[in-house]
Amino acid sequence: MGEYEIINEGQRQRPSDAIIAQIRDRYPTEPEIDRVLTSKMKRRQAGKCFEAATLNQLVEGTSNLISDRLGRPVKISNAKWLSGGASKIQMKFELDWTEPNGEERTDVLVLRMEPAASVTESSRTREFEVIHAVNGIIPAPRAFWVDPDGSFLPYPAMVYAFASGSAKPSYDAGKVSGLGQNYGPKLRAQLAPQFVGLLAKLHTIDVARIDGMEHFDRPTVGSNQSIIRQVNSMRRIWEEDRIEEEPIMEIIYRWLIANAPPLDHVSIVHGDYRSGNFLFDEEQGKITAWLDWEGASLGDRHQDLTYAIMPSFAHLAEDETTLLGSGMMAENDLYVAYEKASGLTVDPVRIAYFNIYNRYLIAILTLAASARASRSRGTHQDVLVNYVVGLGYPALADLRDYYLGVVK
Repeated sequence: MGEYEIINEGQRQRPSDAIIAQIRDRYPTEPEIDRVLTSKMKRRQAGKCFEAATLNQLVEGTSNLISDRLGRPVKISNAKWLSGGASKIQMKFELDWTEPNGEERTDVLVLRMEPAASVTESSRTREFEVIHAVNGIIPAPRAFWVDPDGSFLPYPAMVYAFASGSAKPSYDAGKVSGLGQNYGPKLRAQLAPQFVGLLAKLHTIDVARIDGMEHFDRPTVGSNQSIIRQVNSMRRIWEEDRIEEEPIMEIIYRWLIANAPPLDHVSIVHGDYRSGNFLFDEEQGKITAWLDWEGASLGDRHQDLTYAIMPSFAHLAEDETTLLGSGMMAENDLYVAYEKASGLTVDPVRIAYFNIYNRYLIAILTLAASARASRSRGTHQDVLVNYVVGLGYPALADLRDYYLGVVK
């Protein structure tokens, strides 16, 4: 089969232990990411499809999780399904409980749980750790408890504070959140400086001073191993999940490995920094919370900078000419504002590299992970996931065109 095709369709859908081990050895990545992807393949090996849990089951499991962590009973009330979080299962509820310091309180909380298969297979433990790391610096919901292995709930899950705000403006609410979101001139002028300023704050957090984040590899300035591990994880997902063969994906993989740039500064990278992943108060024009930290890593700031301006999340301004990244501002304007806010430089060579990397990532998440989640009957969001698969083909064409423009 050569380098391109490591396993066949039958092996993808029902992998043996030997096949799983072969892929793990070929594409080494961070230990926690390896654990998550291996767990995915083990579920597929066992033929596990998505089984809908009732609200009562989630209430019971969440109550048991929190009671176990606190060492005392708790009371959950007013539980209801929560929309959003495209490939995750979410429940909103109220909790009456007592803090370890004796403070009695009532909180509105959210349970965020994996289905059997997801568009983005990710670690609830890493998500939990990075939210703690940015606490007090970036507005993110407080993370309370995590069930990393699904010991109390049907699948791995996390409990965090409910955040107020909207993901979409009231006058542009018909779109899939974040895809071509149009905030309009007034709201855009209010949100754009915050969008850039919070990214600058995130990237300038002193990672060396952070306690925790034990499930993240700590990269070294001058090394390119961090991005190589990320590229390998994407290539691994492509091998494990794809439905169709696309030879250009192997060409792009080899180019990304051969041209991986060394780090000049270690940042917390959100990994999905774009429109649709933050909440805002429409009347005040203020960002209230950043969500979806599941793709976070320690690495190169240019990954977030280029992701924010991906074509999928952009739209034309009122002049019908200027392309607004994440509905916020033109690419060059965003980079200039970021340099001013962060004190860090924006390197054109790294920008070109991560423009290719992020296009590669989007193609994999749409044409491989999303397609496989649907085919394996592993998700509760079949309609949305299949819609996302359709976005993969223009994403693949965009990847090809951008790559050819860089390597010409």
